[in-house]
Amino acid sequence: MVAARAGVSTATVSLVTNGKTTGRVSAENIAKVEDAVAELGYVVDGLGSSLAKGRSNIVILVAPDVSNPFFAKVIAGVREAIGDDYQLLLSVTDAGLTPSPADVRNLLSLRPAGLLVDAPSAQFLAELPSAGPMVLLDAAGVVSDAPSVNFDVARGAEMLADHLASLGHRTVAYLDSVTGTETFRVRKEAFCRGAAAHGIRVVADVATTIDMGASAQAFARAWPAWAQTGVSAVVCCTDTHAYGVLQEARVARIEVPGQLAVTGFDDLPFSATSNPGLTTVHLPAGELGRAAGRQLLLLLAGEQIPRPGLTLESTLVIRGSTAGSAAD
Repeated sequence: MVAARAGVSTATVSLVTNGKTTGRVSAENIAKVEDAVAELGYVVDGLGSSLAKGRSNIVILVAPDVSNPFFAKVIAGVREAIGDDYQLLLSVTDAGLTPSPADVRNLLSLRPAGLLVDAPSAQFLAELPSAGPMVLLDAAGVVSDAPSVNFDVARGAEMLADHLASLGHRTVAYLDSVTGTETFRVRKEAFCRGAAAHGIRVVADVATTIDMGASAQAFARAWPAWAQTGVSAVVCCTDTHAYGVLQEARVARIEVPGQLAVTGFDDLPFSATSNPGLTTVHLPAGELGRAAGRQLLLLLAGEQIPRPGLTLESTLVIRGSTAGSAAD
């Protein structure tokens, strides 16, 4: 109908609506097609195009929790990398939980151009059907043939152990995530190894969803027993967990860092302005998204990825939640 209204071929309409006119369609014919499209209210049939090409222009990002500001940065980085040629579709579920392979399997009917999987578990990847081009994000500890962009979370956890040891802490608790993803396993094991090397005892291990309220409740329940064992620091696997601990510590009138040091992981924006500021491991979330997006584009173009196992550096940011604290 558009071709008939404009007086051109359907091939010309296709070139115009897909933005491929350079050197192929005259300015006059472009104007005719655009006028016809506007008059008829024509919208490109994405499903029909994906059937013809074998894939759509959709990129699916599988992430545990887009409400977390950390993932907002990752998403922004991905969008910046893939540009306007691809539409980003998010596959998410309840806070802190990775979508199931069945959820992703249903989305494969959209014939996505590729998948980006953030913080996967080994079980998730084992159960995921063959999905074409795929890049893993924050997948430290995962064995996979897929290219990946990871944080050096192990080094970040070791730096936390070094920092707490330098302040004289000898007994600490660890607040973990229930997601079961490999990145949390790696950071916990690395911290425990670093702590042991310094003679620090990790006497407690509690896990909650990545939720400030849940971590606050967990800390409130655990603190009386922790205090009796001499816990002088709580190491949290995310900043969100740490915010809950700081909140409950204020309610219980526990002085931070005088009585209790608190650390996090991620370096979310609020960590610099919380009261006190949160000592945490900075993970460059935006660069994670950009690097993964660039790797996926190379896969889609059939090009070689120079560094299929890229690792981004983590850094320790020391703030008031530990600075000047010391164990008895």
